[in-house]
Amino acid sequence: MLRRVYEYVKDEEFRFTVYNDRIHFINFLKINTLNSDYVLIESNDRKISIKGKNLILNRLLEKEVLIIGDIYGIEVIYG
Repeated sequence: MLRRVYEYVKDEEFRFTVYNDRIHFINFLKINTLNSDYVLIESNDRKISIKGKNLILNRLLEKEVLIIGDIYGIEVIYG
């Protein structure tokens, strides 16, 4: 039981959740590009490209960010 609790707390899996006007990222590797119209976030095995307008990045925790704004497109690039 203690092992399951530890695995839940120590979650290191990259993931993102898309909402109407924001995207939440957890456990990303780095932010390659950041401006008000384009954000490129990298994980170990893929990159996520976000195109939009008035994009704002809010850092929540060490490897957690929330991108808010008018999102026009999201592209997942593997490799």
